[in-house]
Amino acid sequence: MMQGLVALAIAVILVLAGLYVPLSPVAQERSDYDKAVQKRAQLNQEVQQLSVYKQRYGELKQQMDALNKQLDTLKTIVPEEKEVDEFIRQIQGAASASNVQLRRLTSLPIVPRDYHYEMPFEAQADGPYFNMLDFFSRLSRLSRIINVGDLQFDDPTGTSAKGTKYPIRPGTTVSGIFTVTTFFTKPADTTATAGAAGGPKATGQAVKKP
Repeated sequence: MMQGLVALAIAVILVLAGLYVPLSPVAQERSDYDKAVQKRAQLNQEVQQLSVYKQRYGELKQQMDALNKQLDTLKTIVPEEKEVDEFIRQIQGAASASNVQLRRLTSLPIVPRDYHYEMPFEAQADGPYFNMLDFFSRLSRLSRIINVGDLQFDDPTGTSAKGTKYPIRPGTTVSGIFTVTTFFTKPADTTATAGAAGGPKATGQAVKKP
């Protein structure tokens, strides 16, 4: 029995020595285990913190998509380029849909502003009174921003500003000269800027009859 007790005591001493004596294999494994547990707890904490950003990612993506759509809409309303041809097509299309004769569009000097450029045209059109109202209404509904001002109504049987007579269609009661202004954001070229500063006017551009 004494031998058994001695053997048991030696076994306990060996186990305790393996657990607590530094540099022993068991102590080294225990230390690695404790470090792994601490590392796991740290990683779990970081995952919890990052999960908040994961939830916000969907919201941020939706916001970015909405902003991109707004940007595309703004580029349609106020394009970067002048897009003169497309602008003239829109004006002519509105006139044709309203059964109004668009006689001419004369380009005026570009006016620089703080964040955009104004591109005005002097226009002349004639037709029945309510058709002219419909024409201006259609201009207000175009995708591109268009301002109409400086309205001057003349006798439809008279002459244009340049003295050129046009054949007046039956039913025409209103003939008007007005300024149509649209906008763009990209810096204008040197010629356009010089014209805006008081240089020679840009050449007029006649509109073909529909």
